[in-house]
This record gives sequence, structure tokens and C-alpha cells, in this order.
Amino acid sequence: MTATRPGPLGRIRALPLRSRLALLVATAVAVAVAAVAVTCWFLTREQLEEQQDATLRSTVVDERYLNQLYDYCQGTGRVQPVPYTGFTVQLITAQGGVCLAPDSSRLPVSAADLAVANRREPSAMHTVTDVKGVRMRVYTAPVKAPEGLAVSIARPLGEIDKPLSRLAWVLLLVGGIGVVGAGAAGLWVARSGLRPVDELTRAVEHVARTEDLTVRIPADGEDEIARLSRSFNSMTASLATSRDRQAQLIADAGHELRTPLTSLRTNVELLARSDETGRAIPPDDRRALMSSVKAQMTELAALIGDLQELARPDAAQPGPLQVVALHDVTRAALRRARLRGPELTITEDLAPWYVRAEPAALERAIVNVLDNAVKFSPARGTIDVVLHRGRLTVRDRGPGIPADELPYVFERFWRSPSARQLPGSGLGLSIVARTVRQAGGEISLHPADGGGTEATISLPGAPQPPPAG
Repeated sequence: MTATRPGPLGRIRALPLRSRLALLVATAVAVAVAAVAVTCWFLTREQLEEQQDATLRSTVVDERYLNQLYDYCQGTGRVQPVPYTGFTVQLITAQGGVCLAPDSSRLPVSAADLAVANRREPSAMHTVTDVKGVRMRVYTAPVKAPEGLAVSIARPLGEIDKPLSRLAWVLLLVGGIGVVGAGAAGLWVARSGLRPVDELTRAVEHVARTEDLTVRIPADGEDEIARLSRSFNSMTASLATSRDRQAQLIADAGHELRTPLTSLRTNVELLARSDETGRAIPPDDRRALMSSVKAQMTELAALIGDLQELARPDAAQPGPLQVVALHDVTRAALRRARLRGPELTITEDLAPWYVRAEPAALERAIVNVLDNAVKFSPARGTIDVVLHRGRLTVRDRGPGIPADELPYVFERFWRSPSARQLPGSGLGLSIVARTVRQAGGEISLHPADGGGTEATISLPGAPQPPPAG
């Protein structure tokens, strides 16, 4: 197959941006110069023609010369050459005859000339070509005596054609210089104006080549280029922060996974060595090992599930929001919490409240808060859950959280030193905080009066949905 050659528009688009800008400026200037030059040329021609016509009308041929010319044409006298420099003079009879002065070129007689000779028109102004091929501007007027004659006075149009031709060349030369100068100026302006874009391009290429997100571009002023530079700086800063968080997440996840994996590996190796050597492990120790293996597997599964929740592509964006009955969601979460802590007393006081949230994510967040309360509550302890006007509080009677640790409780993988021996990944409260923020609410933890910790979730209300059916 033969390659299709790009058209003019395609070739222009293939040019660099600064070349296109310079070409655009040169084209715009060329169009403007051409319009001005053409207008100037036509106006000048019109003025010169009007001046020539006015000169012809104002030229009065002496009657004595006309009589001599008439006698000369009748063969009864002599006449001198035309006394008017640059003029051609001839007499026209009513029948179309011509009486031509010596050394003059014959002019064709037109219908307009005959109309003047026959006194049907007062005068005539027109353009003809004489017998020598010279274009002439002719003015014809009646002669007082003898009657039935008209006189035509003519001047060659070359008198104005030559100045017009010179003017055209001058305009073309000046216009060409102007276009070339405009192109050079446009190229200089394009280079100067696009210098920040060049810097931005080099910065982007540097980032793509080295993955160095610390590059910043100076952004001075308030123009579009400065806004683009600031946007690029904000983008690289956000990418750098995201990459740091990703690296921190991987490092923290590796650290958190190492502990249960090490314990699980140790227990599995003990069981495998027992089978290989034939030395049986005492039944109680074996049951303890199996219980430990199950616990470590459960912890690994919970940790991997939390990591998947944080790493899913739509984690940063909430799902479709719906009007949800917060009291019903909390009641469902309480049923799951009571199964995990059957020896605990969990009281509830839930007033109706509706919010806009993702139902599954909201229930998961409340379950995580209740799980924390169950995990840190003492045996046969009490947990109070109250929902009033969009404020959900979960209060336990556990050891509480030291004041210096409260600022870190919602960070990923952060776990209190006192809770290191308890099951958990350190991701639960981070997921809770993200879900609550996506629903437009706030969450906080603070020491409760009389000991323990109180978690507070505040969510804005939404209109109650109409009853089904």
C-alpha cells in the first residue's frame, strides 16, 4: 500500500508549536498588509483617475484653434500641432467623421461621442484604445460653432498606470519586508513566551526519566503559564506524598505481616519436625500449637482483608451514597459484636437518625469501633452504645488510651504498645476514619469519665426516605 501524504493542514500540525505561532503571526500580518495595500492601491487609482478626469474637463480648447483645425480638415487652411502638451484633440462630425490634428493618433468614435455631436448629450467621458494600441481617457464636449461638431480631448492612461505600477511594487516590497519582520518577531515572541513551557517540558522529561518528584518550576505572575507551573508543582508534590505513603504502607504491611508469619512458621516447623523425627508432641502442647496456628491464620486473613480494603482502586472515592437508617445499621453491628463478646454486657439506646452514606462501608466502620471496644473491655465488662441526633458514642471500661497516644490512633498500622499482644492489624480505625469522612462526618476518641475510652462518631442528617409500598 502506498503511504498517504499528509495535506497542508496535517503538515502544519506536524510543525513545532513555536513555528506554528510564528506562521500564524506572519499569516495574520500578511493578510492585514495585503488588505491595506490593496485598499491603498485602489484608493490611489481612483484619486488619480478623478484628477485626470477633472483635468480633461477643465481644459478649454481655443475656438480659433478649432476653426483652424476645421478649415485644415476641409483643405482650406493650415493648422499647427496641438498646442496642449500630452493631449490628443480631434473633431467629430454629427455623421461620425473625424478631423484629426497633426501628429495625433486617431481615436475611435463611440456612440457617446455621436450623441454629444448631435446635441443629445451635454458631454461624455469614457476610455478607448487608439490606433496605436494606447489606452486613452477621452472627454467629448460640443463645439459652439459651427454646429454639428464635437471636440474630443484625450490623454493616455499610462500617465496614471505607471505611478500605480510603481506604487504596487513599493507596496509589495514594503509588505514583504513587513511579513518577514512579523514572522521573525512572531518567532521571537513564541520563543520568549514558550520558554516556561520548555522548562515544564524538560521537568516532565526529567521526572519521566529519573522519577525524581522533587522537581519544582518557578511560577511567577498570574498568567496561564504560571498557573500551569503551579499545577505541575502541586501534581508532583501530591505524587511524591502518595509515593511516600505507598512506600510507608508497604513497609508497615511487611512489618505487620512478619510477626504472624514468623510465629506461624515456627509452629508449623515444630509440627513438621515431630512428624519427621517420629517424636510425638504431648497432646496438650499439640492442641496449643494448633490453636496458635489457627489464631495466626485468622490474624493474617484479617490483615490481608484490611490491606485489600485500603488498596482497592475506589478506596479514595466513596461508593454510591444512599439514605441509610443509622440506627438500623448500628443495631446490625451490635448483633455481630455480641457474638464476639458473649460474656460482655452491651447496652443500647438508639434514636432514629438517617444519613447519606455507603451502607456496607458504614456498617463495617461501626463494627470496627465495636470490635475495639470488645477487645479492650475487661471480662464481664459493660459497653454503652448511644445514638442521639446523629451522635453515636461507644464507651467501654477498658484500660483507656494515654493522652500522648490519642493523636496517632487513626494512622495506618499504629498500635498502642499496650495492645501489641492483642490481635489486630492497626488498620481498623484508619478505615473507620476514612469511611466517616467520606460520609461528611467526624470521629474522635477520648478518655471516658470513670475510666475506659469513648469513641464518638458524628454524621450529618439526611431526609427520611418515604415508607416502602
